Amino acid sequence: MPVYEYKGVTSHGKQVSGVQDGEGLKAVRAKLKKDGIVVLEIHEGGERRILGSREFRFTSGRVRLGDLANATRQLATLLSSGLPLMDALTVLVEQEEAPALKSALSSVRDAVREGASLADALKANPRVFSQLYMNMVSAGEASGTLEITLDRLADFLDDQVRFRGRFAAALAYPALMTVIGVGVLFFLFAFVMPRVVGMFQDMKQQLPFITLALLWVVKFFSTLWWAILIALGGIAYYVRRYVATPAGKAWLDSRMLRLPVFGSLIRMIAISRFTRTLGTLLQSGVPTLTALDIVRSVVGNTVLADAIQKARENVREGEPIADPLRRSRLFPPVVVQMVAVGEKSGELEKMLLKISDSFDRTVETRITALMSLLEPVIILVMGLVVGFIVIAILLPILQMSTGVR
Repeated sequence: MPVYEYKGVTSHGKQVSGVQDGEGLKAVRAKLKKDGIVVLEIHEGGERRILGSREFRFTSGRVRLGDLANATRQLATLLSSGLPLMDALTVLVEQEEAPALKSALSSVRDAVREGASLADALKANPRVFSQLYMNMVSAGEASGTLEITLDRLADFLDDQVRFRGRFAAALAYPALMTVIGVGVLFFLFAFVMPRVVGMFQDMKQQLPFITLALLWVVKFFSTLWWAILIALGGIAYYVRRYVATPAGKAWLDSRMLRLPVFGSLIRMIAISRFTRTLGTLLQSGVPTLTALDIVRSVVGNTVLADAIQKARENVREGEPIADPLRRSRLFPPVVVQMVAVGEKSGELEKMLLKISDSFDRTVETRITALMSLLEPVIILVMGLVVGFIVIAILLPILQMSTGVR
């Protein structure tokens, strides 16, 4: 197995060098990356390779948020170790394995090589780098703290990845149970019930009401299934078109906030996103008005976005942030009070991040509780449906066997 010599930087910014055996350059880089080392140079024997010697063309594709967070943290580590921005981007391009992100980083590196700032270079890839990302980088470059800003940005992205992962894990089992239940019902109505219906039609006796109801349901779905599919498709198309309009989106968002159980969860998730994003932006030196304008576009709810827009206008006129938030009546009193305290103490950024952490924990607890209740509800509903079918089939058979006796 060949041995490779390397030079790199640890996650703490310390430059290291050494040797590592492996089946190839890719395997060695993977081992070093797993150990928390960002490789700068690597070569085997007398044949030396400097990372970043290849060019990549831009290709389309979706960038995962976790990959972007890792790349952001690696860039912060490289810059904090004293590496120039151009060299750091070159290393980052060679290290990245996700094709879409590699292509985006390559285009950013080319723009920086031509003289653009990092923030301006990011604007060429708005699908990869959000407005929040670009504004934080711009503030970091203006203040001379780019590596610190990138590290905060990586923390922000990591928090989003962890929250999405916990949310998906909580929904996984109920979703699986729903899919299995729908599959069982489809099997019963598609393969079992048609044979049972034929058997009942040959009977010369009065069928129970529950059996007649089952036969009607089977006949209805077997003869009009195409009309049902067309109707559902038309409704889905109309709703999607309507929700795509500003009026439809506002109507849907207002109704979502009024849902009995899930409305409070949706509100808490949006407020957590608002406070974390605003706190991160202010902490990175982004002006308050610009930060509020960015936050308005990331909360994901037009009702709250309108409230934030009105708050921005009031802040521009000299009001503190807490007052317009209180007047909107969309933000809980505890949020308004903590924002007011943060503004008076001069620690608004820290207070906003504390609000977000508290809301994230509450949302996670409530989602876990809801999912634990949803599982038995799904089982109960499936049991009732299957029990109804079984009873409807067994009743006439029992009547027939009683008549024979």
